[in-house]
Amino acid sequence: MKITEPPRTPGQRKRELLDRLEREVDIWVATADREGLPCLVALWFAWDGEHLWLSTRLTNPTGLNLQEGGRARLAFGDTRDVVLFDGEVETYTREEVPEAAARSFQAKTGWDPGRDSASYAYFRVRPVAVQAWRGEQELPRRHLMRDGVWVV
Repeated sequence: MKITEPPRTPGQRKRELLDRLEREVDIWVATADREGLPCLVALWFAWDGEHLWLSTRLTNPTGLNLQEGGRARLAFGDTRDVVLFDGEVETYTREEVPEAAARSFQAKTGWDPGRDSASYAYFRVRPVAVQAWRGEQELPRRHLMRDGVWVV
């Protein structure tokens, strides 16, 4: 990618983002505890067309923060191809998770948290804001979703 490339249209960025949601397996997950101590980890995820589904232990810092805080920031890419999601989080035990979500997660990642330790849970992240940009030239029109509604 050259910095001299013309900026992509918001529609192009949304199409590329939706494609990445299907093909990517890992996503960065940023959370914070009650005191504001940040935690950043990469987790596997699945996209169901509206939500991102994650799984981790309820007992580790990320699981505790997702459950107690109810919010997360997720990210793809590097500094030259950024996608940021701000989302609201709901926690599901392995007994509560919708079957379609659990199957989709397993099909994409090859891992079934429901068969692993009982401390694993699923987390449904509903995006409320999405930004995507490559370089400074795309910063002015980086917002693809606001208040849970696609603006593109």
